[in-house]
Amino acid sequence: MSTPAKLEDYDMTGDVSIHKPFRAGLPNLRTYFVEMWQRREFAVELSRATLRSQSAATFFGRIWLVLNPLFLAMVYYVLAYIVSSGKAKGPDYMAHLLAGIFVYHFFSACMMGGSKSVVSVGKLVTNQSFPRLVLPITSVLVAFRRFLPSMIVYVIFHLLTHQKVSWNQLFAIPALLLIFIFCIGVASFMAMMQVYFRDLRQFLPYINRVLLYITPVLYYADAVKGSLKIFVYINPLFAMFGAWGEALVKGEIAPMSTWLIAIAWSFITCLIGVLLFMSREREFAVRL
Repeated sequence: MSTPAKLEDYDMTGDVSIHKPFRAGLPNLRTYFVEMWQRREFAVELSRATLRSQSAATFFGRIWLVLNPLFLAMVYYVLAYIVSSGKAKGPDYMAHLLAGIFVYHFFSACMMGGSKSVVSVGKLVTNQSFPRLVLPITSVLVAFRRFLPSMIVYVIFHLLTHQKVSWNQLFAIPALLLIFIFCIGVASFMAMMQVYFRDLRQFLPYINRVLLYITPVLYYADAVKGSLKIFVYINPLFAMFGAWGEALVKGEIAPMSTWLIAIAWSFITCLIGVLLFMSREREFAVRL
C-alpha cells in the first residue's frame, strides 16, 4: 500500500500544472498568483462574454449604461432642489452629482456583481480547476467597462457648463484607482459570503442605499461638520469619493489626511477580502 502524497497547493513544472488539494487555510500565494496571471486572458474573455449577455456590448446597451445613472442623477437633483426649499442648484452641483453617481454606480455594480460571481457559475467551479479569485475580479472588470461610457457624458457636461479645468484633475485617476482596488476587496468578500449565505443579496440593496446617503455624492465632502465628521472615518467610501470629487469636479487636491484614509481603507479592504476568499474557496465546489 503506497503512502499518501504530501498535500501541496499547486505543483507546476514547465507547461504542465498539477493541481492537488489545498491545505487548511491559504494556498501558496506565489504559485496562486502566478496561475492567476496565466488565466488573465480567461478573465478578459469572461468579462466580454458577460457584457454581451447583458446586452452591454451593443449600441443601445451602451446608451442604457449611460441613461440609467443619468436619470438617477436627475432625480436626486430634483430632490435636492425640493429639500433646499426651491433654491437653485447651479451646474457645479450637477457636475458634482454626476461625478458621484457615475462612480457610485460602478461601486454598486461591483458589490452586486461580485456577490453572484461564484454562485452563478456553479458548474464551472465544480468541473474546472482554476484560481476562483478570477471570478470576482472579472465582475469588477465588467463593472468598470460599463462605467467608462458614463465618463464621456461627464466630460461633455463639464466642458459645456464651463467648469474648472486644471492639471489637478489628473488626481482623479489615483482616486479612481483606489476605488477600483477597494471594489476588488468588496467583490471578493461578497462572493465568498454569498456562497455561505444565499439570502445575502436580498439585503445588499438596503446596504447600497445607506452607503449612498452617507457618502459625499448628494452633498459635498466639506459640508460634513461637527459630530457628522465621524462618517469620514467609519465610512470606507467617504475619503475615496471625497478625493475623487475634489479632483474631478473642483480641480483641487484633497487634504493629505483624506488621501491617507482613502489609501488605508482601499488596501486593507482589498487585502482582507482577497485573503478571506482565497482561504475559503476550496469549499466552494462542495457548497454550490
